[in-house]
Amino acid sequence: MITLYYCPSPNVHKICIALEEMELPYALKPIDLSKNEHRDTSLLSGSSAGRLPVLADDEPADGGEPLVTFESGAILQYLGEKTGRFLPADLRGRQRVVEWLFWQMGGLGPIGGQHWHFRALADHFKNGADTTYSENRYRNMWRSMLTRMDGRLAEAEYLGGDYSIADMACFPWIEYMDPRTEYPGEFANVERWTTAVAARPAVQEGYRKAYAVDTGYERNEKGAAFYPMDGIGKYVVIV
Repeated sequence: MITLYYCPSPNVHKICIALEEMELPYALKPIDLSKNEHRDTSLLSGSSAGRLPVLADDEPADGGEPLVTFESGAILQYLGEKTGRFLPADLRGRQRVVEWLFWQMGGLGPIGGQHWHFRALADHFKNGADTTYSENRYRNMWRSMLTRMDGRLAEAEYLGGDYSIADMACFPWIEYMDPRTEYPGEFANVERWTTAVAARPAVQEGYRKAYAVDTGYERNEKGAAFYPMDGIGKYVVIV
């Protein structure tokens, strides 16, 4: 059995999608970030990562003791290798998927997260400081990410050519920061890809199970969780 330590987050939802796509049995164990439970190794099968997702696999392929791993990209790669699915075996196909997986980990996620932060939260914490430069910087970098992704999806149906762990990595961030809402019609290939991935039954089931987890947080009508933060009350962390 696989245990995925869960909080409402695009990075965790990547793994929910992968587990469903790969038809692996798993359990979601909620971790409350507001209580710093993600820093308690006793709650995370001994992981000292201090961040989620963390995955514990009781039946690793080598037949050894349970394997505990963190970092969403590393988890996706592990699951792809474990199942032999959504990660090509041939050198060139595999490299293309890994390129786009690392692109998400190093760019799309971090830049998207910072853009979202300054757009949604800067006004609550800047205490009179001028954050215009930061807001513009991350907005422009996010547009650059979307432009690069749109260009790739003009060449291929999916980021790696065929549907893969690279698409699973990127989708929750695009769904979270949906360009169809922010830049309607500007990134047509990303919009086409987003609609196609969202329609996959395993993607829908991954979100359904995630949203059904009792995190103790209030949820809106879509199932999105409101995460408590000192100083501003509550804000939506999943859209």
